[in-house]
Amino acid sequence: MTSSELWTRATADRYDAEEAETSSAAVLEPTLTFLAALAGDGRALEFAIGTGRVGVPLRERGVPVVGIELSEHMAAVLRRKIDESTLPVTIGDMATTVVPGGFTLVYLVYNTITNLLTQDEQVECFRNAARHLEPGGRFVIELGVPPLRFLPPGQVAVPFDVSERHVGFDTFDLVEQILVSHHFTHDGGSDGDDGRYRRDTSRHRYAWPAELDLMARIAGLELERRVEDWDGAPFTQDSAKHISVWRKPV
Repeated sequence: MTSSELWTRATADRYDAEEAETSSAAVLEPTLTFLAALAGDGRALEFAIGTGRVGVPLRERGVPVVGIELSEHMAAVLRRKIDESTLPVTIGDMATTVVPGGFTLVYLVYNTITNLLTQDEQVECFRNAARHLEPGGRFVIELGVPPLRFLPPGQVAVPFDVSERHVGFDTFDLVEQILVSHHFTHDGGSDGDDGRYRRDTSRHRYAWPAELDLMARIAGLELERRVEDWDGAPFTQDSAKHISVWRKPV
């Protein structure tokens, strides 16, 4: 078992509703196109597949997808959408769990590598990806760039969303590279008159692109491409996130 925090039943049951915008066909189209092209005629393995936000529509495109998921509750929500024979899911952590067969693509989206709270575990995640990849196969990670440029001296918090129904901010431990995401979500009626907010927090270990490249090298993988988004925009010093692709040598 890794140090990842487990998703509860309540969180899993509301996850799809809260991620409806990022799950829309229009938003997912570039992601699916990017991943399907890398998978080619082979199979894809999704680490931390969750409720299948990406894995299910990728399978519907004809890419054989297998998943690994730590939370049984998240996997149960996925199972309501697609059967086991069509999209197999193994319960386990993404740093050590091994599934049968080889893959042309292993992918880890939506900042999820930060769920592993130590550098050693993140290195093992890369090693596990390499273990599953066929020669020439790719490992893809989607990850935000730590927003530390927004931290003036003495400040420890950076807001990432301030809207009518949600306030979110991250606090940082710069020594341990740990951030805690804080969410205050309005749970009241549509008129918003009862003032009730639900508070959620989650811990993450942030990592820089160069640090991930070193992890990849330890695992025997080589950086092939790094872009800003799924549309392939160039990655620059001002990019808020990156899509990185490492290749297993032939």
